[in-house]
Amino acid sequence: MRLVRFSQDRSSPVRYGRLEGETVRPLAGPFWENLAAAGPGLPLSSVRLHPPVAPSKIIALGRNYLEHARERDLPAPEEPLLFSKAVSSVIGPGETIKIPAWVGRTDHEAELGVVIGRRCKGVPREEAGEAVLGVTCLNDVSARVLQKSDGQYTRGKGLDTFCPLGPWIVTGLDYHDLFLRAELNGRLVQDGRTSQMIHSVEEIIEHISRVMTLLPGDVIATGTPAGVGPLSDGDEIVVEIEGVGRLINRVALVEDPD
Repeated sequence: MRLVRFSQDRSSPVRYGRLEGETVRPLAGPFWENLAAAGPGLPLSSVRLHPPVAPSKIIALGRNYLEHARERDLPAPEEPLLFSKAVSSVIGPGETIKIPAWVGRTDHEAELGVVIGRRCKGVPREEAGEAVLGVTCLNDVSARVLQKSDGQYTRGKGLDTFCPLGPWIVTGLDYHDLFLRAELNGRLVQDGRTSQMIHSVEEIIEHISRVMTLLPGDVIATGTPAGVGPLSDGDEIVVEIEGVGRLINRVALVEDPD
């Protein structure tokens, strides 16, 4: 099942929906409350897709693919290395990644985004899969100069527009061995598989929920494979995940994002 958030025009409210072929079936409420349709279907071509979820928090992993750790010349972490991205960094499919001119080099990072479907705390690994609503494409856009100067990730990964999500959430998909790719201006730049993660989705959920409560709609960014590289003004970056789809965003270098 593919789940979306959409609006019919710029003045209409954002609603939850279920995508059936090229038709969006509006839902009465959030995915985790009721998946029953509530109203007539709408052509996908007639609606605007928003980020498929509005999370209360985004918890991300650093260096969760061995080859990415090596390309950064950093050790692979023995346990999940957690950081957070600001919820204000989230944008949807087709929206523009706006890089302030003063931040310097900014990289793409194609990732599997895991969306939580129920409130959970202290979830054991063997039950962690039950907490997953579904998965989506995520781009953990990262300002490298800020990361290096700060010595941590909050500012460099939390700028507005630095977390594209979408285009939808797919439920019921076995996410353990999917291809995960990034194309920059039509050129393949990242090509990995989710089976290459150092720490599995279930291990990650167990680790996070030990220290904080995960809420429905929260997003976990599970790390990126090797091949990260810089984004430039006018670029088109595509994150593609097998069985999920393609998340397409353009890049603009700006003086001050609005």
